[in-house]
Amino acid sequence: MKRTLGFCLAVTLLAGSAVTLLAQAGADGAMPPPKVLVVFREYMKPGKAGSPHQKTESAFVQAFTAAKWPTHYLTVDSMSGKPRSLFLIGYESFDAWEKDNKATEKNPALAAAVDRASIADGDMLASSDGSVLTYREDYSLRANVNIAQYRYFEISRFVIKPGHEKEWDDLVKMYIDAYTKIDQNARWATYSSMYGADNGGVYIVFTPMKSLGEADAEVADGKKLQDAMGADGMKKVAELSAACLESSQTNLFAFNPKLSYPADEWIKSDPTFWKPKPAAAPAKKPEAKPAQ
Repeated sequence: MKRTLGFCLAVTLLAGSAVTLLAQAGADGAMPPPKVLVVFREYMKPGKAGSPHQKTESAFVQAFTAAKWPTHYLTVDSMSGKPRSLFLIGYESFDAWEKDNKATEKNPALAAAVDRASIADGDMLASSDGSVLTYREDYSLRANVNIAQYRYFEISRFVIKPGHEKEWDDLVKMYIDAYTKIDQNARWATYSSMYGADNGGVYIVFTPMKSLGEADAEVADGKKLQDAMGADGMKKVAELSAACLESSQTNLFAFNPKLSYPADEWIKSDPTFWKPKPAAAPAKKPEAKPAQ
């Protein structure tokens, strides 16, 4: 499943444990995707993306850092589509999410700091929304990764026609079978939308990339897919796609460490990226001495 679930014969789908820090990491730092993924999406006003938004968002990071808050989050910025930032927070269950919310409410200093940051940040935003996704392991492939090593996400959104979940299920499993054989580096994780504006037959897929050069390799994977499935297989893919897909879209996002609240393990793995030093202030010119 790549680029548009292969519907364009390229490579996309979800990969990666978008953000869970509650799961146990393997020896290589790989972690399973969070079972519950809370996503807050912010659309910026014209001219407010970049450093203006970074300034207001840094207040949230400072608040959680000061509180030594155990729940971390990853922020990614759009490289295609409307200017927006996604804040990804992973939990092992809905119960864990509830406990995190209640703990925040019981910390007056943190709650007040978050309220102040929210007011300032609101001036940057054209709109915002939130959604809650649940992990679909059966629609994912090699989803355990050390996400701290990655720098980009391809994020795809698939809307399924009512009553056509069976065709979707067949289509996804065709791609899983094909990419298991043709590409040992192919990996993705799939989520279904449970709460928010986008739910009911909506699937969200993340593909992590360490560099944009990996996008170039997707073209070659498309040719491998055609060869592996053959004419009959590709015909079946086309039929299932037409039967089950209402719409699909893929966009590219870059990890933004300055707007993220990463775990200590992430920072230790690559401090240059995850905890970049602030730019040095320009040196002041020496004042001219008054004439004698």
